[in-house]
Amino acid sequence: MACCSADSIERARKILDQIPGRATGAYSHSQGIKGLRDTIAAAIEARDGFPADPNDIFMTDGASPAVHMMMQLLIRSEKDGILCPIPQYPLYCASIALHGGTLVPYYLDEATGWGLEVSELKKQLQEAKSNGITVRALVVINPGNPTGQVLAEENQKAIVEFCKEEGLVLLADEVYQENVYVPEKKFHSFKKVARSMGYGEKDIHLVSFQSVSKGYYGECGKRGGYMEVTGFGADVREHIYKLASVNLCSNITGQILASPVMSPPKVGDKSYESYIAERDGILSSLARRAKTLEDAFNKLEGITCNKAEGAMYLFPRINLPKKAIKAAEEVKTAPDLFYCRRLLNETGIVFVPGSGFGQVPGTWHFRCTILPQEEKIPAIVTRLTDYHKRFMDEFRD
Repeated sequence: MACCSADSIERARKILDQIPGRATGAYSHSQGIKGLRDTIAAAIEARDGFPADPNDIFMTDGASPAVHMMMQLLIRSEKDGILCPIPQYPLYCASIALHGGTLVPYYLDEATGWGLEVSELKKQLQEAKSNGITVRALVVINPGNPTGQVLAEENQKAIVEFCKEEGLVLLADEVYQENVYVPEKKFHSFKKVARSMGYGEKDIHLVSFQSVSKGYYGECGKRGGYMEVTGFGADVREHIYKLASVNLCSNITGQILASPVMSPPKVGDKSYESYIAERDGILSSLARRAKTLEDAFNKLEGITCNKAEGAMYLFPRINLPKKAIKAAEEVKTAPDLFYCRRLLNETGIVFVPGSGFGQVPGTWHFRCTILPQEEKIPAIVTRLTDYHKRFMDEFRD
C-alpha cells in the first residue's frame, strides 16, 4: 500500500490547523476559512505579480453560486442588462433570467477563431441603451466555453479599457485557466491585465471566478470555487457579504480542495515531480484529444471546426442540407438538435446542439467535449464518421 509523501502529510496538517477546532463538520466564516483564503490570495499574487487580499476572496460551492450572487446584486429589474457572449455557457442566460434581468448578446466572430471584437461590444451596448436598457456588466469567458478560444493579451487590454470607459463591472469567468493547449497563447487573468495597465482598485470593478471543477484536476463533484471581488466600495462589499451570509458558508471539503488547486506542490517538495508528471500528462493528453477531434471534424462533409486553443470543448459548425432542415421542422425540432439526437440514438455519442448555447441566426453548431479517455477517441471518430456519411447520404440536396 503506497503511503503519502511527507510534504502531503505536512500540507494536510497545516490545512487542519487553519480550520477552527481542526474539524471539517462545522460552519466556517461566510467568506470561507481565513487560512485557506490566505493561501489562495498568495497564489493569485504569485500567478499575477500583483497584490491580492484574502478579504477579496469569497469561497463558493463551485463558480456557479458566485455567478448567481453577482447577478442578484447587479440586476434590479428587466431594465438592467448584462452583456454576454454568444455562444455562451447557459449558466449566464439562465441566471440573468432567474434574477429578472435582460441578456444583451454580443457575438463572437467564428471567422477569426471566435474572436471577441470591442466594436461588437460597443454596437450591442448602444443598441441596448437605445432600447432603454441599462447595461451593468460584461461577461467574458476565457478560455471560452463552448468555443475553446484563448484571448490574446492585447485583446484583453481593449476589453478592460472598454469596461473602464463605460463603467461596467467585468465578470471574468476564468475557470479554464489551466486548460491552454497551443504554445502561441497563454492565460492572463483580467486582474493581471488591468493592473499591468496601471488600473487599481478605484479604476475598474472586476470579479474573477475560479473553480476546482476544470483544469487538470476536474473535481466537479466536490463543489469548490471562489470569486475574487475587487474595485467595489465598502457599501457594495457589505451587500456581497450579506448575500454570502444568507447561505452561511460553502462546503468545507470544497474550500479545502480550492487551496491545493491554487497552491500545488512547489519545486523542492517531495511530491513535486510526481505532481508535474501527472499534471503535464493530463494536459498533453487533452491537447492530443482536441487535435484529433478537430482534424476529424474538418474532414467531414459540410463541417468546419476552429482550433481548440483551450478549455475542454470544440464547437464545430455544420452546414445542414435543406432536406435535413425540412425534416427537423416537420418534427418541430431545431435542426442541430435533430442531427445530435439521431447521432445519440444511432451511436451513443452525445453532442450538445449549438442552439443550447446561442449562435448566429441561420447557422448550426454542436459542442463536443474532449473528455473521453484518449484510447476511446479513435473509435468515437470512426462511429461519428460513419454516422455523418449516412446522414448526408440520406439528406444531401
